[in-house]
Amino acid sequence: MSYNAPVKDIMFTLTELAGLERIAALPGYEDATAETAKAVIEESAKLCGEVLAPLNAQGDRNPSTWKDGVVTATPGFADAFRQFSSGGWQGVQHPLEYDGQGLPKLIGTPCIEMLNASNMSFALCPLLTDGAIEALLTAGSDAQKQAYVPRLISGQWTGTMNLTEPQAGSDLSLVRTRAELQSDGTYRICGTKIFITWGDHDMAENIVHLVLARTPNAPEGVKGISLFIVPKFLVNEDGSLGERNDVHCVSIEHKLGIKASPTAVLQFGDHGGATGYLIGEENHGLEYMFIMMNAARFAVGMQGVGVSEAAYQKAVDYARDRVQCRPVDGSAKQPVAIIQHPDVRRMLATMRSLTEASRALGYVAAGHCDIAQHHPDAATRVEHQAIYEFLVPIVKGWSTESALEVTSLGVQVHGGMGFIEETGAAQYYRDARILTIYEGTTAIQANDLIGRKTLRDGGGVAKTLLSNIGETLEALRAQQGTTFALMHTHLAQGQRSLQAAVEFVVANAKHDPSAVFMGSVLYLKLAGVVLGGWQMARAMLVASSKLSEDPSFYGAKIATAQFFAEYVLPQAMALEVSITGANGSEGVLALSESQF
Repeated sequence: MSYNAPVKDIMFTLTELAGLERIAALPGYEDATAETAKAVIEESAKLCGEVLAPLNAQGDRNPSTWKDGVVTATPGFADAFRQFSSGGWQGVQHPLEYDGQGLPKLIGTPCIEMLNASNMSFALCPLLTDGAIEALLTAGSDAQKQAYVPRLISGQWTGTMNLTEPQAGSDLSLVRTRAELQSDGTYRICGTKIFITWGDHDMAENIVHLVLARTPNAPEGVKGISLFIVPKFLVNEDGSLGERNDVHCVSIEHKLGIKASPTAVLQFGDHGGATGYLIGEENHGLEYMFIMMNAARFAVGMQGVGVSEAAYQKAVDYARDRVQCRPVDGSAKQPVAIIQHPDVRRMLATMRSLTEASRALGYVAAGHCDIAQHHPDAATRVEHQAIYEFLVPIVKGWSTESALEVTSLGVQVHGGMGFIEETGAAQYYRDARILTIYEGTTAIQANDLIGRKTLRDGGGVAKTLLSNIGETLEALRAQQGTTFALMHTHLAQGQRSLQAAVEFVVANAKHDPSAVFMGSVLYLKLAGVVLGGWQMARAMLVASSKLSEDPSFYGAKIATAQFFAEYVLPQAMALEVSITGANGSEGVLALSESQF
């Protein structure tokens, strides 16, 4: 498979929409200039295009294997991981004091996108390691940070997240893995964890498992969960590796997609108990794990962007080459490339516009995160942290739902050949299918968006974003031409629809929660469509001001935004009607249990 990173599109989004210049003005980010960003992105693009993308199909056809307790990665992956690690890519957005590069999340985000576009199975290993690093930096002791973080950043070791158990999927109150305090201050960990991404492999010297478990006298439910470091190999005081810990991979799953990524069943304590080290305080594990989960959820959203871009590129290449049928307008007497047919153009434009909108929304969210972490003013940090937290479930939920549509359209553009594995279109579709499920399903993201992000402040952050959309609408109104008028019309209606949905959620959540939460996924999609449309409108305004500099590139930006306005934004009104329907929860609950 081939992949050419859209460097110019990425730089446009970073500089014109996500505010890279403002990020570079923050304390500690002075080196994060556009020149630095471009240099980093071009080098990442080279690694992704030349090293990782060629391994993508190989990983699908020759996935990771398990034999006698040993997991072996797809041939070529270990060498690629060495190149990834030696290039410092794991540490792009991690602190200098732990041997990271100290760059902002806004520069790290396109690197995540490109990594996943080129090889999602491979990219999952660094994704989980990033989450482990974030959790340790936030909640680990100084000794734990010094012992683990530099080696995770260097790629000597990788990290995992261990939440799920056979009886405890999304409901973590059911976690049964046990942790018993020992006389030396360590804990004895016993239990089974499933769905552990890259839970075992041969690409690194050690694997650092972050494990949720219960101590004997812990409170019931999620309040009684603690978080532990359980390394595959114990770590000596000098940082060298000691004896093998009592954690073993007893099998790996056989999956629809992301086949090269070993999804492990891990058994802790079959031979007396695995040694674990408490992170932070007992019974605070879930709040620490949420740090890791939020980092992973944002990254999964960028996985959606990456696989969408890859599927789009493949579909365009095929549509340019595949000759079938004469054009419907009679402009040619001979069959033409299918890219000349209107419905193929519609599909390709849908793929392109959804990808660009979700990319913009993700990058903008990353910019808010950087401001929240580094702005000198406390009130400003709080404001932008709230916006970032509001956007994370939308980035995760809407971008991955969009990826399902984009990759499905990629198969459709190929026609019958899309159903044939050798073309590669089907792999993107299969790989994308997990994105709306792991790290919290779309429904879980939607419940989070309503319960924690909209109701918590009475819709305050949502109203701030709606006000910001209003500023863009004023800028559109000041422009001349049908294109701007169309964008204004559809974005204004989208703004009204989202505002009506926010008001409905706030007004009805207490007295009719079923009515509100039955529409939670629709609410998330509505937010994605409108906020994505807002970014496309902003892109249109910038592109129009620069059109003479590069008519082809900026003209494409305007045309893509126009398509989004006319074909995607009108969905907002229908979503609003479904969310705020007059019959409350009656429709979804009309069928009794026995009638299904």
